[in-house]
Amino acid sequence: MTAPDGGRATEPPSAAGLFDAVDVARAPADGPAAFGGTLEPDVLLAAYRRGLFPLPAADDYASAFNEARYEDAVAAGDVVLLPGPDHRDPYALGWWSPDPRPVIAPEQVRVGRKLSRLLRNRLGWWTSADRAFEEVLAACAEGREPPWLTAGLQEALVRLHRLGAAHSAEVWEGEELVGGVFGIVTGSVLSLDSMFHRRPDAARVAVADLATRFADAGGRLLDAQWDSPHVRTLGAAPAPRAHYLAELAHPVRTEPLDTAAHPAARLTPRRPRHGGGHRAGPARSAGPAGSAGSSPR
Repeated sequence: MTAPDGGRATEPPSAAGLFDAVDVARAPADGPAAFGGTLEPDVLLAAYRRGLFPLPAADDYASAFNEARYEDAVAAGDVVLLPGPDHRDPYALGWWSPDPRPVIAPEQVRVGRKLSRLLRNRLGWWTSADRAFEEVLAACAEGREPPWLTAGLQEALVRLHRLGAAHSAEVWEGEELVGGVFGIVTGSVLSLDSMFHRRPDAARVAVADLATRFADAGGRLLDAQWDSPHVRTLGAAPAPRAHYLAELAHPVRTEPLDTAAHPAARLTPRRPRHGGGHRAGPARSAGPAGSAGSSPR
């Protein structure tokens, strides 16, 4: 399985039918749609294409809690148990698709006036993409409660990154990684899994950078997965899950992401010309050399 175009890897037969029993459009709005399956890259891609994302249990206690809380919903057929390895507890891996879904058009990610001034005048930050995917992944996992980004999921995401479907954006202060974000590309949609910062607003810059690169590649929508005050400050707005699923169904083919280094100042809104006018979205012009803790989860 290869994905030379940045996330269009072919779905093997072993994963193609795994989620057929899951009616995502009718899945619980605020609960899991399914339990079970595996974290193989082909399974992950199949899930994201259907509007699902994984939420592994951190330990046996969390798995037992899932079973106790949702066994009645499973018995009623509202939550599906997927086939998986015989030795694996199905409740150790949940698949979710919240309704509504917080989404952002790539050009509408908010940087903010104060941060824009800092990026133009004081902060010498620069950005890259896919330069430090594993470092971003590890930083996103640090200190998170509950620890959903388990070692098994991290390993699966690294494999997905090597196939070209998982991407990161990094924010650098000199040679120090100060912020980042990673997500999964499926057609015209980029699902943002998690972000981190080691300097104020570095995660926001990472999101704006990845959004700009994705838009330049032909992407149409960012998915923040879980609604929260933080993702709303980035520009996310809740959309009915049906609208999100319809966007996933668009046969849009994106180009490979630009992975070169760029100055972070390129992400600041363009200043209006004389005579007024409104501020535009993040600038997409390429900068010089080289080329773009809060979390959606």
